[in-house]
Amino acid sequence: MNAIGDPPTTPPVTIFAIPNIRRFLAFRLLFGVRFYYPVFAVLFLDFGLSIGQFTVLNAIWAGAIVLCEVPSGALADALGRRALLVAAGALMVVEIALLCFVPLGNPQLVFAVFLLNRLLSGLAEALASGADEALAYDSLKACGRAADWPRVLATLMRWNSLAFVAALALGALVYDAATLQELLRGLGWDLTLDQQTTMRFPLYLTLITALGAWWATLGMTEPGERPERKNGLLQAILAAFRLTLNAGRWILNTPLALTVIVGGMLFDHLCRLFVTLNSTYFRLIGLPDASFGLIGAGIALLGVAIARPAAALGRRSPRFNFVLLTLLCLLGLAGAALALPFGLGLLPVVLLHVAMLLTSFLVSHYLNAITDSTQRATVLSFKGLTFNLGYGALGLLYAGLLAVLREEAVSPESEIAIFHASLPWLLGYGALACSLFAAVVAVWMRGRRSHALDRLNVPIGETPP
Repeated sequence: MNAIGDPPTTPPVTIFAIPNIRRFLAFRLLFGVRFYYPVFAVLFLDFGLSIGQFTVLNAIWAGAIVLCEVPSGALADALGRRALLVAAGALMVVEIALLCFVPLGNPQLVFAVFLLNRLLSGLAEALASGADEALAYDSLKACGRAADWPRVLATLMRWNSLAFVAALALGALVYDAATLQELLRGLGWDLTLDQQTTMRFPLYLTLITALGAWWATLGMTEPGERPERKNGLLQAILAAFRLTLNAGRWILNTPLALTVIVGGMLFDHLCRLFVTLNSTYFRLIGLPDASFGLIGAGIALLGVAIARPAAALGRRSPRFNFVLLTLLCLLGLAGAALALPFGLGLLPVVLLHVAMLLTSFLVSHYLNAITDSTQRATVLSFKGLTFNLGYGALGLLYAGLLAVLREEAVSPESEIAIFHASLPWLLGYGALACSLFAAVVAVWMRGRRSHALDRLNVPIGETPP
């Protein structure tokens, strides 16, 4: 087996003949596409948890990623990428199995199991983050095919979109007891199903994909013999820590980088909180549970529709795009607060999903354009940490808001009614946060003409001189 840096072996006819590439694609699809996503929020409610507990649990999930993401990079370099991916696959199996088999009826036990699920899920996400791409890219490089990496990503994007459409539609269908029972009776199966039974069906399907993701990692190999680390794991972690500090200082001393990261976090945490509550919002506007998957499948295809407009926006200044994202985000939150019925009620969901997709694209574009390659991955990891910190903090604030609204209710209110009452507050918070950010940046950038927000105008695929 050739070590990385040795002359490459004869490359295979196609990149998909490389076993690590096939297993990388399988792992990404099976690890990321989960059948419970279209009913994510209502799944927690049907298990007996409240919306407040749901937001707290997801804030804990984001915190687990924040704490583990940077250390996992050092572990990947010291122990090997395959070891981390095998661990991530195994953790996914455990965290889904916990939800598949937790008994109902004891609220404290259910919350404790969901808490453990969120911690293990966050740890699995952190272990897999970056390690899978690094292993796949080095596998191409060892075969002399590094230039084919964009083909791998393009294939992954197409397969991921199709897999999401199928998983979202099927997950919502098997979750809805009435619809599934009608379908089975139409096929000649006279079965009686209840919601407490069918609500686990998306979890059972996800457990199967979790086992598949773990299996994919077990067959992976390190692409070449890894060089021996003479100083051991501790020195590797300390080196990664020093690199992290250096990148952090660079961000703080580069106004445009700091503005892009904080601005991206602003839109991401607003949109992502609402997106995680999508299924609760769908119930609020009167949509049947069985439709959640079809709606989610349609939303999953938005990425294809906005790919070309996103590339065009990448040629505009950050100032222009900040105004556009502010409008999309606030209009989406305002429409959601109105809780318009059925078709009209879906428009805010579309606006917020588009805002989140554009935020991800534009932040990545601008940061890559201004960041040196020697610290690119570390700077992008700071972006991930910032986004998850923002999401987690807003989740905790939102949980507190729900608790206050529940206490102030004149009569006992349902979780859906309390959720409805919280939406105007979320709009107010978004408007205040966007206004404060714009004012602070305007004052901070005054006199910093070399870092003005309208100076970065880099076409896609190019870098500034």
